[in-house]
Amino acid sequence: MKVDADDLRTSETDDRGRIYLGTEYANKRVTVAVVDVESDRPDEDELAAAYREASASAETITDEWDETSDEAWNGLDK
Repeated sequence: MKVDADDLRTSETDDRGRIYLGTEYANKRVTVAVVDVESDRPDEDELAAAYREASASAETITDEWDETSDEAWNGLDK
């Protein structure tokens, strides 16, 4: 099967992964090929990296707060 580049269309799917072809394809046999897929959501690797970064930041802030808190309490004892 030959495909003319002018016949390629980019379309969005609905939340269930379906695509509307249009009434011009009603009652006809249609062959569809998925050439490329883009996602507007981060993939699992991106989410895992973001979680690790947030966790490390939270740990740093906690350590800094512990030091500041200890200094404040020690200052009250004097």
